Amino acid sequence: MNELTRWIHLEGAVNVRDLGGLTTKDGGTTRFGRVYRSDNLQGLTERDLGLLVGDLKLRHVVDLRSVAEVTLEGPGPLTRFPEVSIHHLTLFAEGGVNTDVEADRIDAERVLPWQDMDEDTLAELRVTGFYYGYLHNRPDSVLAALRALAHDDGAAIVHCAAGKDRTGVVSALALEVAGVTREAIVSDYVATGDRIEHILARLRSSPTYRDDLDARPADDHRPRAEYIEQFLDVLDNRFGGPLAWLGAQGWNENDSQALRSRLRD
Repeated sequence: MNELTRWIHLEGAVNVRDLGGLTTKDGGTTRFGRVYRSDNLQGLTERDLGLLVGDLKLRHVVDLRSVAEVTLEGPGPLTRFPEVSIHHLTLFAEGGVNTDVEADRIDAERVLPWQDMDEDTLAELRVTGFYYGYLHNRPDSVLAALRALAHDDGAAIVHCAAGKDRTGVVSALALEVAGVTREAIVSDYVATGDRIEHILARLRSSPTYRDDLDARPADDHRPRAEYIEQFLDVLDNRFGGPLAWLGAQGWNENDSQALRSRLRD
C-alpha cells in the first residue's frame, strides 16, 4: 500500500483517499482511480471540482449523511454537475422527529451518530459494536451504497461527515468483497487518524457538529484498529463473514463480480 499516492489533496476536504493500492489475498492490489473515500464535500472549491469531475472523472457520489445533516449543511456543489449522480443513503434509522426534513430543531446528538433506541437495541449494540448498528438499521442503504460504487461509468466516492465511521464501514465491506486482506482493510481504516485534527477543525466550524464534538475529548474521535476489527469479527462469528451477511440481505454474485471488477487489477 502506497500511502503517498493514495491521498487526494483538496482545498475543501481533508480526508480524501483512493481505495487503490491495497493488497488482496491473492497477492494483487486494488485499482487506483476507481473508488475514493472522503469526509464531507460541501466545502469543495472550484479547483477541487475541476479535479474531481474533470480530471478524475467522478460520476457517482455516495452520501451517507443523515437527512438532518443534508438539510442543515446542504447537498454540496457536486449537485451542479448533471454528469454526477448523487446517491443519498443514510445509515441511520431516521425515526426521531428531529431527523425529519421539516424539523424545526435538530439535536446534534441525533444528527451525528444515534437516533433514539430502545433498550433491547442498545444492549445488542453494546455487544456487537455500534458499527453493526448501521447494518441493523439500514441494510437497504448498505447494499445500495455498494452497488453505486460498482457502477462502471466513471469514478465513485463515498463520504459522510468525517469520512471515518459510516464511510469506514462501507469502505471495509467494499474491500472485503474485492478480496482485500484484513490487515490492509484495518490499515486503510486507521489512516483517517493521520488527518483527525484537520477533520475535527473542519467539523467544528459548523454548528451542526460543534456541540457533539466539543462534548468529548479529541482523542475519542480517533479511529482505532480494534473498532473495525470488532465489527468484522461480529460478521464472521454471527453470519459466517461479511459476504454471507450481504448475501442474506439480497446481495448476489453479479453484485460481487461488478464490484470486484471495479476494484481489482
